[in-house]
Amino acid sequence: MTRDDARRRSLPDGMTSAAASSSALRLQADVVVVGLGAGGGMAFHDLAIAGVDVIGVELGDYFAPEDMRCREEVMLPKLFMEGASRGTFDQAITVMQGKGVGGSTLHNTNLCKRLPDPILDIWREQGVEDLGAELQADFNSVEELLDVHPVPQDRINANNDALFRGARALGYQHAVLSQNRQGCQRSGMCELGCPNNGKQNAAKVLIPPALAAGGRALVHARVDRILTRGRQVCGVAGRAIDPQSGAELQPFEVRAERVVLGASATNSAALAIKSGLPDPHRLTGRRLHIHPGAFVMGVFDDTIEGWRGVPQSAECTEFLNFGHDADQRVWLVSGFAHPGAAAGLMPGFGAAHASMMRLYPNVAAIIAMVHDHYSGHVRPRDGERVQIHYRPDLAELNQVALGMREAARIFFAAGARQVIIPTSPPRLLESPADLDALTGAALGPFNPSMVAVHPMSTMWMGEDPRKSVVNSRGAHHQMRGLYVADGSLFPTSIGGPPQIPIYTFGRRVARALRSTLPAR
Repeated sequence: MTRDDARRRSLPDGMTSAAASSSALRLQADVVVVGLGAGGGMAFHDLAIAGVDVIGVELGDYFAPEDMRCREEVMLPKLFMEGASRGTFDQAITVMQGKGVGGSTLHNTNLCKRLPDPILDIWREQGVEDLGAELQADFNSVEELLDVHPVPQDRINANNDALFRGARALGYQHAVLSQNRQGCQRSGMCELGCPNNGKQNAAKVLIPPALAAGGRALVHARVDRILTRGRQVCGVAGRAIDPQSGAELQPFEVRAERVVLGASATNSAALAIKSGLPDPHRLTGRRLHIHPGAFVMGVFDDTIEGWRGVPQSAECTEFLNFGHDADQRVWLVSGFAHPGAAAGLMPGFGAAHASMMRLYPNVAAIIAMVHDHYSGHVRPRDGERVQIHYRPDLAELNQVALGMREAARIFFAAGARQVIIPTSPPRLLESPADLDALTGAALGPFNPSMVAVHPMSTMWMGEDPRKSVVNSRGAHHQMRGLYVADGSLFPTSIGGPPQIPIYTFGRRVARALRSTLPAR
């Protein structure tokens, strides 16, 4: 893309492409927000609505509904960090993280849950304050703003119904999930960006009113360094990025006395480390949780066509417990994969693989997602890339095995004639008789292939600077004017979808920051 192309690109009023400039950019504001996903987008929104001079800086592109092309090979490189190739250091776990105005809310499946009370209790034990009535009021306001409501019964497709049927037959706890959608056309393309503008996400609900209120947004801009003056932040600096080639272009700076990190639990921590911020207790980037998950597939005689309709509306919480000593920590949630991703999960090669793919219309899927106690760490690499060190230990692999066994059991109870567990070698089961033989001891890297979509906890909250990176309102313990407003804040894994908690803490951080600004 040439600079002329970038200039001609249609962007909303108040939004500018850093790639369109022919010279170095130097901007100034009261606050700069790095990353315009759920947390950064909410902070940007609330600050702009309050009349604060705020600039939001986003590495990725701006996407109108008509830009969502519904094709994996087109949208995955555009909507995901590192072209959807991000993973752990050994590539055994794919880590899917969003990029663009809206962040991961562009591609997520709109699952909405509050933080469970047992998680809040654990956070209180770890020194996080103000987790009572005010937090619940913030949850209420966020859910109202995003129009959160249960998925209607007539929107539950055959893929999700398979989980419900099996869970009911086994007497397992299950429930309909809540969502934030309006005008959903049931295209099933959520993970590739909604072409019908049916998601009540950050890009639709937060960014337009923020721009209308005077907020400014800079896209195609990669922040490489937090600028400091002693123990005070004074802005950010980085490079414009060509949105098509990824080439580095001219430098930019945004000068501001307040900086909000909303770039995700991997990129925010990596940026803090790369910037050389004080970290006397060597905490930043550690305690990484990711909710590693594995797919299990059930083959039915009836047609499933799981690509049709709302992708995820069913959950089973029978094996999801919280607490330090919880021996079952698996969230079972319906899932599905578009053809390219499904081909990667299906076992076999050549003709045998083609035979398995012919089953695609009759396949339902469940994701066994682990509420992980194990933690890894993240470090910066070059450009947008980060190094993620995370290799589940035996305790976590036992949870993965538990989840796969019980997902298989649910499918058999729902009437599946075969269950596919994509271990190495794959398990093709005709009955639940041999399920108990699957244990964590039999698992390891690439066995099974796992996916994670919920990085958390690398700059966690707490009031003790020796044991936490930021305080309970997201203010950095070591640097004045620096705030964190993404999943980095969470002291632990949360065992469920993080978007509502991230939106909510983005709102709390914005309120805390606003209280430090001079009265206007």
